[in-house]
Amino acid sequence: MSRRLAAAPAPSVRVRAPGKVNLSLRVGPLDDDGYHPVVSVFQAVALYEEVAATQVAPGSGISLTVSGPQADRVPTDATNLAWRAAELLARHVGVDPDVALHVTKGVPVAGGMAGGSADAAAALVACDALWDLGVPRAELATLAAELGADVPFCLLGHTAVGTGRGDLLTPAMTRGEFHWAFAASDEGLSTPKVYGAFDDLTAGRAQPAALVDDNPLMQALRAGDAVALGAALHNDLQEPALSLRPALRRTLDLAQEAGALGSLVSGSGPTVAALARSRQHALAIAATWTAEGAADSVWTTTAPAHGARVVS
Repeated sequence: MSRRLAAAPAPSVRVRAPGKVNLSLRVGPLDDDGYHPVVSVFQAVALYEEVAATQVAPGSGISLTVSGPQADRVPTDATNLAWRAAELLARHVGVDPDVALHVTKGVPVAGGMAGGSADAAAALVACDALWDLGVPRAELATLAAELGADVPFCLLGHTAVGTGRGDLLTPAMTRGEFHWAFAASDEGLSTPKVYGAFDDLTAGRAQPAALVDDNPLMQALRAGDAVALGAALHNDLQEPALSLRPALRRTLDLAQEAGALGSLVSGSGPTVAALARSRQHALAIAATWTAEGAADSVWTTTAPAHGARVVS
């Protein structure tokens, strides 16, 4: 009796990349090129996007599937940042973009936490490994900046200061571990609309972002002082986001009533981030939001977290 051998599975590489919270986001006035210069202190959080890149037959092109929370809200065509990352890397090195991508969501969708940017960073690393390219990380970071301002940070991880459009990164020294709770909304906020509201609210009065002093925040990070960090949290886009989504103010107030060390809208929103004293305190803040119906979903995690890297 003959025995049929099972076909070996196609080679595949899995990469995880983190979401982020903006500990500080300072926004300057609109430049002539249509962009706002920013100075942002990013911290990677241990909520990860995972991208699996699997080898396919030559000429198959790119395919993409998504699973996990809010997967139905993620595009699976060439508008997806992971798809675009695979295309960009293939074009950069001169290979055919043949790969099956699968994204497993772990970061709130359209919440100002860079979930899509994490997908792009993970796809760059996964395709580089799958295609055995050996592209240096610095070169991948340059490609990442072409995909979006947050993508280079998702590649780097940990804590960093971003300037320019947020893509020029300087690693920041931190000590210890910080505990976070996040209140996410099913309905996203348009980043261009939030920046438009910023322009309306500041009406030409915005200060150059590079001139703002974030020394208290940086000192808190170096000392691992969560109380001082909570007091130093700042986001120039918070008031514009609140003007578009007034209900977020209650979410912020509830976090403070639950004893958060500090709270703010993450990035352009609508996710609200609250810094907690401990893991148990983060869970308590999240429970308060849930009990009061102030969030469609709640998440708790720690920071800082590693950047995009291959997982076994």
